[in-house]
Amino acid sequence: MNTWRNASLAVTAAAVLALTTACGQEKGTETPNGQAVGAANPAAQPGNGYGSDAGYGSDTGGGAAAASPAGQLAVWESEELGKVVADSKGLTLYRFDKDTANPPKSNCEGDCAKTWPVVAAGGASAAPGVDPSLIGEVTRADGTKQLTIDGWPMYRYAKDTKAGDVKGQGIGGTWYAAAPDGKKAAPGADAGAGGDEGTEPADLAGLSVRNDPKLGEIVVDKNGMTVYRFMKDSAWPMKTACTGECLEKWPVVAPVDKNDTEGILKKGFVTFDRPDGIVQQTIDCWPIYTFKGDAKPGDTNGQGVGGTWYAVSPEGKPVGAPK
Repeated sequence: MNTWRNASLAVTAAAVLALTTACGQEKGTETPNGQAVGAANPAAQPGNGYGSDAGYGSDTGGGAAAASPAGQLAVWESEELGKVVADSKGLTLYRFDKDTANPPKSNCEGDCAKTWPVVAAGGASAAPGVDPSLIGEVTRADGTKQLTIDGWPMYRYAKDTKAGDVKGQGIGGTWYAAAPDGKKAAPGADAGAGGDEGTEPADLAGLSVRNDPKLGEIVVDKNGMTVYRFMKDSAWPMKTACTGECLEKWPVVAPVDKNDTEGILKKGFVTFDRPDGIVQQTIDCWPIYTFKGDAKPGDTNGQGVGGTWYAVSPEGKPVGAPK
């Protein structure tokens, strides 16, 4: 018994030492009044990816709401996202990157379905001008039927309360408003057009470096969007102070494979299992984000916001932050 216990303690100590080596080189500080929450995880673990938190109201407290049908689908034009599909009430429909379209399969169950209510399959009609053959259904694990568009299961977002809301866009790096053809909504991506990623640059790594004329070398994501750090976060212990509504303005950067980076510091390049169920990429153990106020690649509108948000250097440092 003592031998087994000693071996177990040794393995635990080794794991802690490895994490300290990876994340202890630049120690973060606790945020005031205990605002920061979370714990570090040095390995990429499968995460929910659906961005649930405790602030979604009573609809998310006691189980997934009964799925309601979409009725007559509609299309509305978003200045930021292009053509977006909505249900008969004008509520945006979303798709989940962890689902599959061929074959159709939903991977959003349990707590996920509380935050992302399923769209029932019955009675849905294609939006005017959209091929009706794209409308289909998939049988979920509980036996219910879910609406699909071109094979992709459809959801609503619990925090969208009125027509035209797209508060779920980009949550967890896995949830996106759906275009009328089931692809991700993107400017210029007309229904029926090819290319699931819309206007994403095809030649960028998951994370790479851009030379900004004002800020110098800064990190950008696969879409060329500027990556930011929050000064109220902490690297060791790894914690986040951006939760709830903060994430609507500052979406987390989803996990990126080390081999899918160019010019980024690899030491401390680990993922963070946040308390809200989202798995977030870090650089030098600092959680990283993008900014919803950046409309196109090259924008740095988040720089210096609130004196707490700054673009990230290839080493994970906050560019231009006060010393």
